[in-house]
Amino acid sequence: MALRFSANLSWLFPELPALPARLEAAARAGFEAVEAAWPEGCPASALHAAAERAGLRVVLLNTPPGDGERGEMGLGAVPGRQDAFRQGLAAAVRYARTVGCPRIHLMAGRVPQGVEREAVAGEMEATFIENLRHAADVLAQEDMVGLVEPINSRITDPRYFLNTPHQAAAILEKVGRPNLRLQLDLFHCQIMDGNLSRNLETYLPLIGHIQIAQVPGRHEPDSPGELNFPYIFKLLESLGYTGYVGCEYAPKGEGGCVL
Repeated sequence: MALRFSANLSWLFPELPALPARLEAAARAGFEAVEAAWPEGCPASALHAAAERAGLRVVLLNTPPGDGERGEMGLGAVPGRQDAFRQGLAAAVRYARTVGCPRIHLMAGRVPQGVEREAVAGEMEATFIENLRHAADVLAQEDMVGLVEPINSRITDPRYFLNTPHQAAAILEKVGRPNLRLQLDLFHCQIMDGNLSRNLETYLPLIGHIQIAQVPGRHEPDSPGELNFPYIFKLLESLGYTGYVGCEYAPKGEGGCVL
């Protein structure tokens, strides 16, 4: 089966300021699906109308990042912010319901500023597990899937709590809910661990969504870099991956289409 690609509207077509316009540009570029981070400033009705006009599916959204002035980047694993996480989850579910999106990335969040990761790792994991179980129950009522994504702590976000697929898989096993899956961004995975072929083979049963960008520049897959995407795409096909491959990168050329 041929791979299915989705355009990440938070990254692609940056020359267009509004998400509906980016969605329409994605359709013109040949995409059949789109995804986005938290679509702040774009009403769900506007994005839904644009998707209807263009004949595209919205396949992934994030939970809200939290308080930007406090440096928050998700709340799922942040002790003391459980109520805010649940409120953000409810908002994300309402938005996703309107646009017909079946997947929500449940952002873990950052280790608090000035605190050593090791000192709070146990408390943050316990908080994340508690919040993920709550999210799984909420999402099950909507027939939606929750995703957790490791983000590399070497370059992109040194304080992000969830940073390897191994850590994510262990937490998902402890949570034990079938509608929670792994969101594997190959850019982050390569930086933290490499060994992409074995990681894809190992974690394929857990993977609910894949994202791509070249390493180290985080540009188009066909830009210069470490990753051999023709090989990776063939591997995913041979493994029988049927989910979407999200194009989440900073385009060097206009739009940054890979299709």
